[in-house]
Amino acid sequence: MGDPEVTIKNCVMMLQHMMEDNTIPRNIRRVANDTYQVLTNESEALGLRAATAISIIDEVSNDPNMPVHARTRIWELVSQLETIPLD
Repeated sequence: MGDPEVTIKNCVMMLQHMMEDNTIPRNIRRVANDTYQVLTNESEALGLRAATAISIIDEVSNDPNMPVHARTRIWELVSQLETIPLD
C-alpha cells in the first residue's frame, strides 16, 4: 500500500479531470465536485474522507447515462480510495 496522502492527491486530480470533462453528464460532474469537496476537507481524518467519498460515488456509479470512460474512472477512483485505512 502506498501513502494515503498521495492516494488522496491522485484521487483529487482524477476528480478535477472529471469535473472539467464536458463529455461527462452534468449530474456526474456535480457528484465529482461533491466528492472533491469531501476529499479536500482537511478537518476530517483521511479514512473518513475516503469512506464518505466512496459512499457519494457509489450512488452515481450505476447511472445508465454515464459514458463508459467515466464509469472506468469512477471504478479506478473507488479502487484507490478503498486502499486508505479507516484508522
